Amino acid sequence: MSAITESGVVDAVGKELFIGGKWVAASGGKTFAVQDPATGAELCQVADASPADGVAALDAAVAAQADWAATAPRERGEILRRAYELLVARSEELALLMTLEMGKPLAESKGEITYAAEFFRWFAEEAVRIDGGYAVAPNGAGRFLVTKQPVGPSLLITPWNFPMAMGTRKIGPAVAAGCTMVIKPAAQTPLSMLALAGILAESGLPAGVLNVLTTHDSGGVMEPLIRDGRARKLSFTGSTGVGRKLLEQCADKVLRTSMELGGNAPFLVFADADLDAAVEGAMLAKMRNIGEACTAANRFYVQRDVADEFARRLTERMQALPMGRGTEEGVVVGPLIDEKAVAKVTELVKDATDKGARVLTGGAGVDGPGHFYQATVLTDVPQDARLTSEEIFGPVAPITPFDTEDEAVAKANDTEFGLVSYLYTSDVKRALRVSERLEAGMIGLNQGIVSNPAAPFGGIKQSGLGREGGSVGIDEFLEVKYIAVSL
Repeated sequence: MSAITESGVVDAVGKELFIGGKWVAASGGKTFAVQDPATGAELCQVADASPADGVAALDAAVAAQADWAATAPRERGEILRRAYELLVARSEELALLMTLEMGKPLAESKGEITYAAEFFRWFAEEAVRIDGGYAVAPNGAGRFLVTKQPVGPSLLITPWNFPMAMGTRKIGPAVAAGCTMVIKPAAQTPLSMLALAGILAESGLPAGVLNVLTTHDSGGVMEPLIRDGRARKLSFTGSTGVGRKLLEQCADKVLRTSMELGGNAPFLVFADADLDAAVEGAMLAKMRNIGEACTAANRFYVQRDVADEFARRLTERMQALPMGRGTEEGVVVGPLIDEKAVAKVTELVKDATDKGARVLTGGAGVDGPGHFYQATVLTDVPQDARLTSEEIFGPVAPITPFDTEDEAVAKANDTEFGLVSYLYTSDVKRALRVSERLEAGMIGLNQGIVSNPAAPFGGIKQSGLGREGGSVGIDEFLEVKYIAVSL
């Protein structure tokens, strides 16, 4: 890292829009600032796209679609493979860039680059496995041919909390399937996506296949593209509230959608669980990404016999976490993304304590520059506290005791969300029984991390539609075509 400087990694990234294989200024020359959430200092200015820029990006994607769809699957896969290798080779620089714009500690940023790269490696292999079918008609008089073709130009919207991985998780299957794209990263963290655009271009991705729009006006730029009629797919990761609005817009042109929306993950610990493993899993499920993750454990339900001991051990672990700027050696708790995030966490904790919850550690923001909030453990959290129904998106672990299995499952399922649930028990029968009863698209059974590029990621209820990753991830960018053959 000695040869890598903060200014160097920022300077190396394109700051303009990436449209049609070229870096271009926003119309009118508008820009906006990207800030370091640990200090509030400005890192740089990037292009602020207008609706006209959005149309230009979609024009480029539409123009490139036919040739890209006709490109051999092996060639598409090799481009992804080269991009994977470049991500791995440049992981140190990319990790520092991510820490600067998002705030997470360097160790976590390096982990995300590894995770992000794996989506490219996975879908490089899936590109050549797009299959179809051949069958005899039931009456024997004809044949059924089934083939899969690219959906077409796709609109991708990614969040700020995993600025590289959420990009590769969408771009990887789109490239493998033969779809062109217009992607809009979050305004808080555009630099990782701009760096990724440069890597894909260097890897041989043809002009117009990937187009990147950075903008402060997400709705103003993207809604016209959704309603344009030429885009055929929208993939969005973000809040459920925004997802609902986008679904309404997509209905106008009947766009195919996949949505990874909000979460409210319960973390269940039964009395027969290995407490050491449960606490370790809790630290992963809660503190990964400073708690700013849709998969973060939001509600801890612990069987009464072990609730006090679990709370004691978790509190000791949380108290020992070093806080600071993510670039500092040993830091585990970095800043939240902005002041608005700190205000929300503060408000949710105050609501819980006003209703009777006790603070075992933390429970407050941090004076000084940057957007920091202390690692926090709350106990005796009542079910009517807002943080049992709203995503915390911060380093706060609220603990509520339960008595019976039925009570635990009922509390876990008492939410409109259904992304992920975590479960710790040593009883195999209970493990399977409760896993089947929990209303979630993913279950962490005796483990605190579920995300894996080779597994289908997604939720049920108001946590989203469709799946990303795994063998089904590429299907979100493919249409099934049936050809009836008369003999």
